[in-house]
Amino acid sequence: MHATLGGFLQRMKKTGAVGAGVLSEEDAAKASGSKRVLDVDFIKQHTNGLEDFEAKVRATSWAEIETASGLSRAAIEQAGQVYVEAERTIGVFGMGLTQHVHGFDNVTMLVNLLLLRGNIGRDGTGISPVRGHSNVQGQRSVGIAEKPELVPLDRLADMFGFEPPREKGMNTVEACEGLIAGKVRAFIGLGGNFIRAIPDSDVIEPHWSRMRLTVQIATKLNHSHLVNGSIAYLLPCLGRTEEDIQASGPQAVTMEDTFSCIHGSIGRRPPASDHLKSELAIVAGIAKATLPANPKVTWDAWVDDYCRVRDLIAETYPEEFSDFNARMFTPGGFYRGNAARERIWKTESGTAAFTTPDDKTSVGFADSPGRYRLITMRSNDQFNTTIYGMSDRLRGIEGTRQVLLMSPDDIARAGLVDGQMVSLVSDADDGVHREVGPLKVVPFKLPNGCVGSYYPEMNPLVALGNHDTRSKTPAYKSVPVKIVT
Repeated sequence: MHATLGGFLQRMKKTGAVGAGVLSEEDAAKASGSKRVLDVDFIKQHTNGLEDFEAKVRATSWAEIETASGLSRAAIEQAGQVYVEAERTIGVFGMGLTQHVHGFDNVTMLVNLLLLRGNIGRDGTGISPVRGHSNVQGQRSVGIAEKPELVPLDRLADMFGFEPPREKGMNTVEACEGLIAGKVRAFIGLGGNFIRAIPDSDVIEPHWSRMRLTVQIATKLNHSHLVNGSIAYLLPCLGRTEEDIQASGPQAVTMEDTFSCIHGSIGRRPPASDHLKSELAIVAGIAKATLPANPKVTWDAWVDDYCRVRDLIAETYPEEFSDFNARMFTPGGFYRGNAARERIWKTESGTAAFTTPDDKTSVGFADSPGRYRLITMRSNDQFNTTIYGMSDRLRGIEGTRQVLLMSPDDIARAGLVDGQMVSLVSDADDGVHREVGPLKVVPFKLPNGCVGSYYPEMNPLVALGNHDTRSKTPAYKSVPVKIVT
């Protein structure tokens, strides 16, 4: 069922194919007087918007659904039957759903599916995004966001005696757009490999050196450290596995796992150098040297004892982080909490909302002769942009990442052969030439019209404007390309 859900949720968001299968079962149940398929009590008490969503689904023909999803009505209804018969369902998703121009709608359609049968807020159910490394979780943990409405700014202003910025910040796409326009003049990176990870990297990289200042705080060297502004600092810092000794003694940090549990972590290895500072010490040092003195902001004390920082996090977010220091080494972590799990809906209506995509929302691009849809992917010898080896055991590819996966039928139709060297060029309608190659053609079980190759090597083909219409997440999936020989 997972493969089926992934297929039609990724490729089609307007029609609600999954919902169509479930509603077909609901119609049959009502007609026969059998037990209702929908969780009517849950929907009535905890949701809003079902009527519009149901009307949208019913107004969409099965012919449209089959064309958009690439699946037959029988396959969709079979998947719906499996879902209907399941007592509990967890919707697990990753970047295969989010990294599309309609990524937001992909996720909301999965939420709609779960809401239909009350599969949120009871044991064994829910929606679970598979998130990345601890830095991603850390961003969620302490409320760092470019959207000011997500941060308790009034509380921070009172606690620390300053006026935090209230204007909206920049996400990745907006920062890159600002860089090209010459509006972004400085960059400070806390870890990561920004230049290698972003879309349209060959277009954006030449603009990088035009910045006045670039600062990289990092544990390991990467490509981004080789591209610098007029003034550049590379500041190596302690890794999480290394001992961190400050004035009050050995320090501990925390991380949040994908199940909203907070874990303490103590480094045990000797530092690679006696000169290394911790990330906190570096950031606090920059701030102390830059900002005017503030009696409510005690940079040195925070560096001396990280417990004081956690006390402030607990004060900022008392509902989630109370007794932070006392709980951080709870076996298995302490549960931060998730309102939806308790069926508490933090929405304007106070209920969970069924989302109905409108016809104006972009669904990507149209098919055309010679155009393929590229999916970028990762290997098991890889962590984000870091490549550890050339053995992709999952796909049986050894010794290289310069490959182009295609269905055997597409290889034959294109007049290509197994092992032939080709290049990919962008087929985005923006007049920019983007090309990556040579790539070795490899037969692989993919839907016709789709090709696959590795991230981040294919990032130069992903136009900056190819992003989700709501979140602006770069669309590394379903990238329009053509093959040239």
